[in-house]
Amino acid sequence: MLLGEYEHGIDSKGRLAMPSKFREELGLKFIITKGLDGCLTVYDMNQWGKLVEKLNSLPSTSKQARAYTRFILAGACESECDKQGRVVIPSSLRKYACLDKEVVITGVGSRAEIWDAAKWNEYNELNEENINELAEELSGLGI
Repeated sequence: MLLGEYEHGIDSKGRLAMPSKFREELGLKFIITKGLDGCLTVYDMNQWGKLVEKLNSLPSTSKQARAYTRFILAGACESECDKQGRVVIPSSLRKYACLDKEVVITGVGSRAEIWDAAKWNEYNELNEENINELAEELSGLGI
């Protein structure tokens, strides 16, 4: 399980050090793709396979299904860490997530997320104000 929050820098070549705990969980190869809320999402190959299976089962006649599938799959790249534990984030994904220098890598259970640090702080501030209401809404789902 991927948990926690780690602050790292990303260099001019797009290299980002992945936390060692995450490298262990993700394995040798993993997938990075566009995520929701302006971040990048990182999946191990098993979780990625499950997601692709679900996406492939969506009806191709649904405009929303086609759009979401394109968003996730077209932006995806297979990645691996180098000997120093760094992963290269492709420029198209860095641009999408506005990754420049300061980055936050978060573990959210079955996946990791890569955020621009300023965006992550802004997202947290916005949601901290509403966390009680959010918890109340989710209580109906058994959480």
